[in-house]
Amino acid sequence: MREILPALHEWYAAGSPFGLATVVAVSRSAPRDPGAAMAVGPGDEVVGSVSGGCVEGAVFELAREVVASGEARLETFGYSDEDAFAVGLTCGGEITVLVRRVSPADDPAFAAVAESVAAGRPVTVATVIDGPAPRGATLAVWPDTESEPGPASDSGAGTSTTQDSGAGAGSVSGIDTAAGTGTVSGRGPAVTPGTAAAAGTAATTGTAATTGADATTGAGGAADAATRSGAATAGAVGVAGVAGSLGTTGLDVAVTADARGELALGATGQRHYGPHGERREDAVSVFLHSFAPPPRMLVFGAIDYAAAVARIGDFLGYRVTVCDARPVFATPKRFPPGVEVVVDWPHRYLGGTTTDARTVICVLTHDPKFDVPLLEVALRRPAAYIGAMGSRRTHDERMERLAEAGLTERELSRLRSPVGLDLGARTPEEVAVSVAAEIVALRWGGTGTPLTATAGAIHPR
Repeated sequence: MREILPALHEWYAAGSPFGLATVVAVSRSAPRDPGAAMAVGPGDEVVGSVSGGCVEGAVFELAREVVASGEARLETFGYSDEDAFAVGLTCGGEITVLVRRVSPADDPAFAAVAESVAAGRPVTVATVIDGPAPRGATLAVWPDTESEPGPASDSGAGTSTTQDSGAGAGSVSGIDTAAGTGTVSGRGPAVTPGTAAAAGTAATTGTAATTGADATTGAGGAADAATRSGAATAGAVGVAGVAGSLGTTGLDVAVTADARGELALGATGQRHYGPHGERREDAVSVFLHSFAPPPRMLVFGAIDYAAAVARIGDFLGYRVTVCDARPVFATPKRFPPGVEVVVDWPHRYLGGTTTDARTVICVLTHDPKFDVPLLEVALRRPAAYIGAMGSRRTHDERMERLAEAGLTERELSRLRSPVGLDLGARTPEEVAVSVAAEIVALRWGGTGTPLTATAGAIHPR
């Protein structure tokens, strides 16, 4: 949905209701993952896709009906062997789509969610999809800023250059001010004390219980104890980082806790609860759609190959930073718009910036004085992928130097070197495709084998 939010925000700001269809479940060889979205706006304008073309016509009509009626709908589409011309997925998979109407009256928090996503601030939107709760009701949940850091202050928009005043060897412990390591507020929209929650939940004073305690005793369980004791509901006003309601206090409390947990992982999917948030029941199905900040791609070595890798990284949705100690090469004009360019010694920059389990690190410096100290740092940090360019001989020499520096076999095994898949690539652009292919294969467990040489489902679930 991230890519269609600008259009949705424009419709919303104009006060034009639109139908928003979101994939909430998939099975077998479905073409899109949960969270894929399509919207039908004013003048029957369509943005996005839920199936790559298989069922868009049916979803279009469904969205128009939902806009007219205001009632959310849940529909499942799958291939029909009995009627090959029936509306369904010809690929043989199955998708379940929730369609709801969105407007300032239907979803008062939508603008704040769209603005957070555009600014790279994390937020999770929880939506009731089935069960004894208002279908289509939403709860927007931002991180608990008292305990969870926000994203880096640099959202990656535009191109910036950070000039390091000392290009010497430097300390690995320096603080990166370009990418930002401080905490940024991820709170939701401001609310006024005394106003009821979006779903009509009574607002009371106090602090919401967001621990998600296991409520197994029905309406009288621990989750609803918050209401009886005068605590504010999770969806009520005055609770930092939350907007909207799913209909009951206990459900709001339990979902708020789970949404923040999923947001920390960048995970999207369904959770099931009792009507009042009971953990061991599954009467109510809730779809948690996490909008975590884009993962980072750190490219070291400002060479032609780096420009191509940065371009394809941006295309894949990464927030790209290029770093090189040589200011003559590390200039913004050599890289695509939106790529951050940093002048610093690579190992020092990496030591002072933030990485996580989704971060991709591409070492293209191809010079031992840069890449060995850099890889010493990289291989001991969280990252999804660490690749280094070089010949077989360069790789062997590099591994010897890293072993001498004290890296363990387990740490060394994380290195993808020589970088990329064997595509016979020659040009910088072809090499970038090779690197991107390896990153995608590693992320999803692909083998890199041509599909013509494989059997079974293309998208196994």
